[in-house]
Amino acid sequence: MQKRKTVLDIQRMKAEGEKIAMLTAYDYPFARLMDLEGVDMVLVGDSVGVAVAGYEHTLPVTMEEMIYHCRAVARGLGQGFLVADMPFLSYQVDLREARLNAGRLVKEGGAQAVKIEGGEHVADIVRAIVNMDIPVVGHVGLTPQSIHRMGGYRVQGKQDQQARQLLNDARAVQQAGAFAVVLEGIPAALAAQITATLDIPTIGIGAGAACDGQVLVIHDILGLCEKYSPRFVKRYADAATLIRQGVRSYIDEVKQGVFPGPEHSFS
Repeated sequence: MQKRKTVLDIQRMKAEGEKIAMLTAYDYPFARLMDLEGVDMVLVGDSVGVAVAGYEHTLPVTMEEMIYHCRAVARGLGQGFLVADMPFLSYQVDLREARLNAGRLVKEGGAQAVKIEGGEHVADIVRAIVNMDIPVVGHVGLTPQSIHRMGGYRVQGKQDQQARQLLNDARAVQQAGAFAVVLEGIPAALAAQITATLDIPTIGIGAGAACDGQVLVIHDILGLCEKYSPRFVKRYADAATLIRQGVRSYIDEVKQGVFPGPEHSFS
């Protein structure tokens, strides 16, 4: 049995040029399966609100929901490094509340690190949590908790001034003590520049191939989320069709009186 990956393992991967494979998970079965295949990092994302709960966006997700899903995922992991998103309003109000909520995700949820969206304006929050000895992953570019300000899910950093700001944001997150940073929805060339500039690993999602690693939502790569299909998503399996076939067969057998048969009954 492999030992659990640590912050040092993730940082070493960047230093040695080994790409980091990260996926989201929200429950025990998915976490266990991806862990068996050797995923490096697992993110309990607030994307659970869209992928699992059916919300239109991530903003309604609560700390209680995040802790519940994080705890379930933690039980399924043997070697993958577990990161938990800090949901909207769990860190924006004040530093005390941010520290408390980060601590809850580690203490109650079993996370090894937390992820915070934002750049220069959240540097103090990142620093405060890191000073508690809780590792932090930054997140700059397209930040889903900022969709109202951004006017939706739009690629960020296309204009020169915006690109410079995102580079400054990534640097600020690193200087505040984050050990890695997610780059979402930014031009590939900008992501490559940020990756070359930073000492910490970059994890891309819609940010091109030059990042030190990649992350995608598990429901997206398995074809289980029909609400949207971003350009950066690649579907690796059609699980939805397989599930529908199984459900259809069950319904048919129940309607026809075929199931349960003698082998599924007790005498």
